[in-house]
Amino acid sequence: MGRTRPAVLITGANRGIGRAVADELAADHHLILGGRDGAALAELAARYPSAEPFAADLADREATAAALQRLDLRDGLAGLVHSAGILVNGTVAESDPAEWTESFDLNVVAIMELTQLLLPALRTARGTVVMINSGSGYNAVPTRGAYSASKFALRGLADSLRLEEREHGVRVSSIHPGRVATDMQRQLRSFEGGEYQEENYMQPATVAATVGLALRLPADASIDSISVRPR
Repeated sequence: MGRTRPAVLITGANRGIGRAVADELAADHHLILGGRDGAALAELAARYPSAEPFAADLADREATAAALQRLDLRDGLAGLVHSAGILVNGTVAESDPAEWTESFDLNVVAIMELTQLLLPALRTARGTVVMINSGSGYNAVPTRGAYSASKFALRGLADSLRLEEREHGVRVSSIHPGRVATDMQRQLRSFEGGEYQEENYMQPATVAATVGLALRLPADASIDSISVRPR
């Protein structure tokens, strides 16, 4: 007997915004929880009504493709939420080119490759791709050149994909959060030499609610891009 819930794959599902997205969608979706730690993902999946782990290193296309083969996507994929990503700090003058390569590999290329592999399933379900971008995808800031450049590139990827897949019924949404209370924010504040004060930032659940809106929007409309900022 097939699943009765629409399936959504969430990358970076074991922490931060990805975990909050899983919580947001658990009531009415089958969750495919993406990450690297299979044991941790299996434990997390057991907490939800309908969920399964998807353990893969997204930087390894062959391993990712093999892991996808183990999923039952015969009914298609209703949603793909890209939440995984990395932050590299440093000025352009002092950056290591290898860090830029890593930023683009994980924040852009891996996202393109996973989306490419899942397009047949997304087309079958006329699904929605949600790319968690950043305010840095609109406005560059000092010491985050690699991160900002990768997020600008991710916005370009989303815009191109949206135009290409419209004829197949696939929606593509870019979500650009401001500062969110996550481990990445702690890392950033430490680099900036400032104090991490959680009350100054949005909660991951706030961003997750925006993801839920994009996925649950009636089929006659699409959220192409949305910016979410702390009050």
